[in-house]
Amino acid sequence: MDGRVGVLLLNLGGPEKLEDVYLFLYNLFSDPDLIRIPLRFLQKPIASLIAASRAPISQENYAMIGGGSPLRQITEEQAENIENVLQRNGLNAKVYVGMRYWHPYTEEAIAQIKRDCITKLVILPLYPQFSISTSGSSIKAIDQLWEADPELKHIERITIRSWYDRPGYIKAMIDLINTKIQSFEEPDLVHIFFSAHGVPVKYVTEYGDPYQVEMENCVDLLMQAIRRDHHRYNAHTLAYQSRVGPVEWLKPYTEQAIGQLAKRGIKNLLVVPISFVSEHIETLQEIDIEYREVAESVGIHNFDRVPALNSHPIFINDLAELVLESLGNVEAPVVPV
Repeated sequence: MDGRVGVLLLNLGGPEKLEDVYLFLYNLFSDPDLIRIPLRFLQKPIASLIAASRAPISQENYAMIGGGSPLRQITEEQAENIENVLQRNGLNAKVYVGMRYWHPYTEEAIAQIKRDCITKLVILPLYPQFSISTSGSSIKAIDQLWEADPELKHIERITIRSWYDRPGYIKAMIDLINTKIQSFEEPDLVHIFFSAHGVPVKYVTEYGDPYQVEMENCVDLLMQAIRRDHHRYNAHTLAYQSRVGPVEWLKPYTEQAIGQLAKRGIKNLLVVPISFVSEHIETLQEIDIEYREVAESVGIHNFDRVPALNSHPIFINDLAELVLESLGNVEAPVVPV
């Protein structure tokens, strides 16, 4: 295939230093797909106020995990690994990283794609389940870049919206979950706790966001696979974390669900970060520190977490195969990483 094929990995981004936190938060809350304010001219002033009020505690949280987000480094490693697999399979493609709210911004990635004379671009969000606030926002930003720049119209775009049902993704997740379950003294008594990033309820009920349905389907597929492949019949829960502001978000909320499980006598809890494929603040600080403390406070002392996929070989191979399939270029099994 022509060497001018590109793959653009989309992700949220994260501040790399404590002094980056305010601007990162400002970028985040300035996005109308993330925080919807009826009077659009108030979006940026309100974003500035929210960022200023949240920055001190966010800086404390980032300080707990080393002073910054590892998301850029991990995503760039994923890009390099996917590129290597594609090249082993005869596709001389270049893989780029475009972050929504921090460097390298999507705009920076697109500028490099233009300089590299890419003629066909596969857009691959690193969010397994689609939401208008994540993949949708990034794809909309790309649409706006295409509308504003006539040169970009010469690049053919192939957009992958979601891939939570991919066999390789499911297999890699089950591999991690099963390994962790086996580390408990009583594996059969481990409660599998899927914790997903939340979205406001009205996104689902009013705006038609498929996120909740895709998340529930994803959990069903994972539990079916762990029963089929490992003959495990552990109970499980799906809950939602990381809510912001006074509006109602998808329930149950993670911290409340942990409390309810404790009341039922659950003592062994394995948290699965179901919407995150890379370690970052929501896994390293929110789950590993905040929710661990919540669990301890209600008597759940056997608390562990499944690591994010990061560059798990099965996962990387599956994403590379997904790219090849989107290009109509899969005729034989993918040569692995």
